[in-house]
Amino acid sequence: MPTTNLFEKILVPVMSVIVIAVLFLLYFESMQSVKTDTIYTPVAIKNYADPFKEIFLSAKSAIVWDVKGGRIVYEKESDMVLPLASLTKVMMAITAADLVPKSTVIVIRKEFLEEEGDSGLFVDESWTLKDLLDFSLMTSSNDGSRAVASVIGAVKSGTANYTIGRQEFVREMNEKAEKIGLSQTYFSNENGLDTDEPLGGAYGTVRDVAYLFEYALRNYPEVMESTTRSERNMVSLNNIVHRIYNTNWNVHTIPAVIASKTGYTSLAGGNLAIAFDPELGRPIIISVLGSTRDGRFTDIATLIEATREYLDNER
Repeated sequence: MPTTNLFEKILVPVMSVIVIAVLFLLYFESMQSVKTDTIYTPVAIKNYADPFKEIFLSAKSAIVWDVKGGRIVYEKESDMVLPLASLTKVMMAITAADLVPKSTVIVIRKEFLEEEGDSGLFVDESWTLKDLLDFSLMTSSNDGSRAVASVIGAVKSGTANYTIGRQEFVREMNEKAEKIGLSQTYFSNENGLDTDEPLGGAYGTVRDVAYLFEYALRNYPEVMESTTRSERNMVSLNNIVHRIYNTNWNVHTIPAVIASKTGYTSLAGGNLAIAFDPELGRPIIISVLGSTRDGRFTDIATLIEATREYLDNER
């Protein structure tokens, strides 16, 4: 066989394989260098701890509701039905605002002052509905709530009987709760006081409370405005000056607070719901049910702090 043919048939293919192998090794080494030094430089991964994981709450039930995101950030037994106590007054206020003009005059009758607790109202004292609602929400006045429900209910049902009027008003409250989707909420009176049975004056879930607050803030923001103040002077139409104080004595510590309401009875324990705006246009609603008289304030403070940390971690 000629030497030239042997070189072409054997040596040329072998040399080609060697050249390809050398080129592959050089390419592989270059990629390893790139991977290590540039594109794949290791980056520390941030692992955030869940700020809600280790919290302790006295409340039986709690929720943190992100209004803008339409989601629950945190919940504890959020579907447990519990007595609402004076959180009931939020529904009382928006029902009243729905039924008659805010300029409607309410006269305080003696029978309206027979409710538990004395918030400082006087017999025959006259108030505009708007001012009496502000007074009743801020001080959690059972007398003011009874006056509103009795008078407006009587007007709407065309009766002079305030007992019948109040019953009609509570029916309107339950009808409104059904309309806005509070499927696990029921009211038997307008102020949330325990009844003689004993039963709570209203029942619902902390989830429904959050939805009620959202509805009130979207549709009746002026009704909730007074609940953000620590104290204020109010003057009735009789020029009687009342220095009133918020039953949420901690309200001034809540950052960018936009609504607040307390509740307490022997059956309900301590209830509290607040709304605040930790970021511009990012309202958060927090509520606890079945806590203690003092524990509700600690619970809310704990949840506010955890919520702020949670939102910081989202950024």
